[in-house]
Amino acid sequence: MLPRRLASLAIAPLALMLSGCLGDDDRPVRVLVIGDPGSTFVGGARLPLAAQTLRAAAVEGLVGFDQQGRVAPALADRWIITDDGLSFIFRLRDGTWPGGRPITAESARAALVDALVQQRGQPLGADLAVIEEVRAMAGRVIEIRLKRQMPDLLQLLAQPELGLSVGGRGAGPMKSKRANDKDLGLSGVMLSPIAPEDRGLPPEEDWNERAQRVELAALPAAKAIKLFNAGEAELVLGGSFVDYPRLGEAGVSGGAIRFDQVAGLFGLAVVHGDGFLAKEENREAIAMAIDRDALIAAVNLSGWVATTRVINPGLEGDSGAIGERWIGRGIEDRRTTAAGRVSRYKSGRSGAVTLRIALPSGPGSDLLFKRLGEDLKAIGLEVRRVPMAADADLRLVDSVARYAQPAWFFNQLSCANARALCSASADTLFAKAQAELDPAKRVDLLGDAEAQLTVANSYIPFGVPIRWSLVSGGVTAFAVNRWGVHPLMPLAMLPK
Repeated sequence: MLPRRLASLAIAPLALMLSGCLGDDDRPVRVLVIGDPGSTFVGGARLPLAAQTLRAAAVEGLVGFDQQGRVAPALADRWIITDDGLSFIFRLRDGTWPGGRPITAESARAALVDALVQQRGQPLGADLAVIEEVRAMAGRVIEIRLKRQMPDLLQLLAQPELGLSVGGRGAGPMKSKRANDKDLGLSGVMLSPIAPEDRGLPPEEDWNERAQRVELAALPAAKAIKLFNAGEAELVLGGSFVDYPRLGEAGVSGGAIRFDQVAGLFGLAVVHGDGFLAKEENREAIAMAIDRDALIAAVNLSGWVATTRVINPGLEGDSGAIGERWIGRGIEDRRTTAAGRVSRYKSGRSGAVTLRIALPSGPGSDLLFKRLGEDLKAIGLEVRRVPMAADADLRLVDSVARYAQPAWFFNQLSCANARALCSASADTLFAKAQAELDPAKRVDLLGDAEAQLTVANSYIPFGVPIRWSLVSGGVTAFAVNRWGVHPLMPLAMLPK
């Protein structure tokens, strides 16, 4: 007997087969995000993916993202950037906040300032520190003045954390309420599209026939994949290196797997700069010993980009002055050098040198720990695995860049935000680069700052992050993109 969802496909009309929702007419589009089951409802300055996805759907900002990762109108229906690049002027659409208050420049400005204040002391706050002033101008016009040019400001304003709320509630584009599915063991949120005329937009023909509900829930990867394979979910979002091996184990069709070619950090942060890790050259020994090619082979993922650079190669704004490390030196040559440093450290000391490595649970982490254990044993080091929340010597960093510029990497790894070992000299050079008006000098300073981060070896890169989703065959409103963002509103609308 076919599962309920698969049986429904056999009788679904063609129009429904081409929509974002495959199955029973009264069943919502089901989207599962890999994560802790309670993560959908987390608040605060740092949001897990499920909470980001919910906030982007129910609490829009001045701008947002479309399914292709492009900046799209939200509360602001249009904007201009002044010739000097220091002023962004937004025209707000007609409409009201929940409760009936009109959306005005003053109310939107207050909400934006609150959102900016909440990000102070966070990595995103460092990115947003370029904002000098937010001004309410005529009626429904807001101006954001910058201290210096920031071409990626719209990209930042589209982040879920910059959604604008009044009284804790946002203006859409979807309204939400908690929902539980006892049969499937889901505790999530039911989201319904808000009609255009209720958002201050022109009415759309056949809106009621096209609009669908979306059910959002967070689940551990194994359960999310199982429900997808059983036809009980249209999308699974938030897949990473940690759970990638589960796809083969579960027999997921290759055609259902989609990869976002994101940028970001994927490597080990040095948490404590003491003992063996006190010296830069010893931290470099760890970086030298890692066989990134063997890691690629273990993951069995073609196209994954490994790198020895702190900043992903090939980004806009990357001069290429800093290249890959140890060019022309094979892994055995590098390990000989690294083993010599370990031997010198051990001289006169008794006992093994053991490093605690904090990794999340999952089969991808199992592969990674096995590889790291073999790599570091080859130079005379022992390793012990600990949970991510435990005290550790090295901790996995796996973060997608919010915008593809070197500045994002510097802000993530700065002494103010890294929550690990850092380089004050790199911070100083980066600050000088940000303040430099001459483009050529700015590029030189950024290269110097990356060189300092590289020499510090406080972050040991493996490569770019891995992000994957599972997508049912009939879903049309999904697109891979460089940011790994997948908004829910497009999934809620049947095609015209």
